[in-house]
Amino acid sequence: MINKKKTENILMKAYGPIILSLFFFLNACVSDKKTEDKKETLVEKENVIEIITKNMEFQIVDKIPSGWNTFRYTNKSTQVHFFLIDKYPEGKTIEDAEKIVAPIFQEGMDLINQGKAEEGYAAFGKLPEWFGEVVFMGGSGMVSPGQTCETIIKLDPGYYILECYVKMANGQFHSNMGMVKELVVTEEKSDVSPPAANIKINISSAKGMVYTDQILKGTNTFSVYYEDQIVHENFVGHDVNLVKLDDNADIEALEKWVNWADPKGLITPSPEGITFLGGVNDMPAGSTGYFTPTLEPGNYALISEVPNASDKNLLKRFTILN
Repeated sequence: MINKKKTENILMKAYGPIILSLFFFLNACVSDKKTEDKKETLVEKENVIEIITKNMEFQIVDKIPSGWNTFRYTNKSTQVHFFLIDKYPEGKTIEDAEKIVAPIFQEGMDLINQGKAEEGYAAFGKLPEWFGEVVFMGGSGMVSPGQTCETIIKLDPGYYILECYVKMANGQFHSNMGMVKELVVTEEKSDVSPPAANIKINISSAKGMVYTDQILKGTNTFSVYYEDQIVHENFVGHDVNLVKLDDNADIEALEKWVNWADPKGLITPSPEGITFLGGVNDMPAGSTGYFTPTLEPGNYALISEVPNASDKNLLKRFTILN
């Protein structure tokens, strides 16, 4: 019999697919050419932390100052990506994860992929207690190929990990292919301050996404305040992803695709007529993150990466007129 409460408590801030793919990254190799590319792009300019993905990697400096930082994420690859920032408990590193956690997630995810979801979730109940202390501190929303987004979040000094767990066409998580990067946040303070937002979103499990401001053509600054954070049915929390909808966009297909627990969820290719423009990834209750897209006239949506987002008021559509 599954101890569901224990499993949910352990996974509250850890989420199955993320960590499984995270701990297999050590087997991925990076070519000499990729290393050279990285050296060319690891530059901090104008108080902006640049992150670039050309294939299955994060090109970013190893250390950044604490406090508020603007992350500019450019997706030069052919697949949808995002970055999520994980805060590990004191003294725990990828070594601990590889030796203790990875085998458990290997077992659990193998069972889920075989259609044995109940047994898979039961396997996650073997995770160590400290695993529940992993905290997701924000990051970008999903970003389509050729797009750049800016996300502003605040980080305290410490040890963090960046990851992306979108899936390849064969079902492999991107973090299993190398999209994981350690990041040290130093005691040095950044010079960045939180921006003034013209669109203020409150997000919660009870009310969904709530905002009353008018979204206009041009550059908008969105703030996202997390009134609470919970584990939804697919063991992830709510977040905000901005989507441009073409005339042929299928909103139901989008809603289904953003749920990783669906066999076709978060898998390449993304639905036709959909362009992801960033957003703010999972954050703890009481946190605020910002993103600053430049929008043209057209149809858009804001959506959370949870099952049945529309039923939870976590899918909002809007139109920008000329």
